[in-house]
Amino acid sequence: MNNRYAVILAAGKGTRMKSKLYKVLHPVCGKPMVQHVIDQVSKLHIEEIVTIIGHGAEKVKAQLGSSSLYALQEEQLGTAHAVMQAEAHLASKKGTTLVVCGDTPLIKAETMEALLKQHETQGAKASVLTATVEDPTGYGRIIRNAEGFVEKIVEHKDATDEEKKVKEINTGTYCFDNEALFSALKKVSNDNAQGEYYLPDVIEILKSQGEIVTAYQTEDFEETLGVNDRVALSQAEKIMRSRINEYHMRNGVTLVDPEHTYIETDVEIGQDTVIYPGTTIGMGSKIGAEAVIGPNSEIKNCTIGDRTVIRQSVAHDSEIGTDVTIGPFAHIRPQSQIADEVKIGNFVEVKKSIFGKGSKASHLSYIGDAEVGSNVNLGCGSITVNYDGKNKHLTKIGDGVFVGCNSNLVAPVTIGEGAYIAAGSTITEDVPAQSLSIARARQVNKEDYVKKLNINK
Repeated sequence: MNNRYAVILAAGKGTRMKSKLYKVLHPVCGKPMVQHVIDQVSKLHIEEIVTIIGHGAEKVKAQLGSSSLYALQEEQLGTAHAVMQAEAHLASKKGTTLVVCGDTPLIKAETMEALLKQHETQGAKASVLTATVEDPTGYGRIIRNAEGFVEKIVEHKDATDEEKKVKEINTGTYCFDNEALFSALKKVSNDNAQGEYYLPDVIEILKSQGEIVTAYQTEDFEETLGVNDRVALSQAEKIMRSRINEYHMRNGVTLVDPEHTYIETDVEIGQDTVIYPGTTIGMGSKIGAEAVIGPNSEIKNCTIGDRTVIRQSVAHDSEIGTDVTIGPFAHIRPQSQIADEVKIGNFVEVKKSIFGKGSKASHLSYIGDAEVGSNVNLGCGSITVNYDGKNKHLTKIGDGVFVGCNSNLVAPVTIGEGAYIAAGSTITEDVPAQSLSIARARQVNKEDYVKKLNINK
């Protein structure tokens, strides 16, 4: 196999996106477009990847990190000019260079591999990834000779009536003999209406030198979609989501209504888990087998165990065990650890807390900055009062504690193992193990008091 290199074109600002966020950083199913491209290219046994950056260069570099080398295109003067910026990294090397746009998030490694293999087996100096479309208006046409090799690429505005009937179009993804590429780039002219240097001109230059130029036609036009505006972004999102949902369903996950289930990339879901409509599952989430998620739930970067049920609730950046029930209308905020067999009921919020095995907070509670032991019962309206106006403080609740309804545990405070907190108490001091703590005013009934005030007439 030849040495392989890749150039990712990611310098454009993306004016038509009408956004402060640079085009290639717009996410598709949770992941920036350029990261999708890099991830697929990285599967191809590439020696070096060079990303051409321009607008938002530092943010693109921050996203991609060490997965790529970088070359700066200070002025955006066309695709050929962009590739030329990689000269310092690649020009002297032998092998094959793949060129792909950073705004094509749907392109698959398998398709690029097929393009590369055809290029290498046919001894071509250049190869073009093409697709067939019913309406090719606006696309460059692939004109082949009798042997099936590419004769030329004709832009729509320059095509004859006969050439406009051709439905095979240029997708903007290429591979080249690396030395031939950089030699030809020096001959590309900007003598055109836009005054730019176009990469397809390299094809013409190589053809004029008698070199072989081939084309590999993908059967899936959708994967070549370039995202230039918000409409195309939504189309890419829909296609990617459909791919992801199909993958999970074929791996034993039930999506009750795939059209209204939103699963981002890099999510793991176990067999026989059921996902109900209106649910969003974000990147990095891992959900076990036989779980039930939704309807109308939002999960982001969570690990969720087998047989756990989460209904109409939100959970972010947390670990949730097996056989847990959460919701409806619960909120698991970041850095929470929910152990096995826990019940988090309706209108309960947990934040940065450890919730021990078998413990319950069935309704209307806030548990923040707390360590809750196993088999604890937090009654309705229980609150860990963790904030003094300046700092957050920790509440520790031992195993087997019973906290009565409408109790406030004012941190920092420790409730010993097996203790009971009477309903309506405000606890400001530690409670020893096996103790009953009552922290409320004694009830006083004043008979006939209302009559004396003449309130009820």
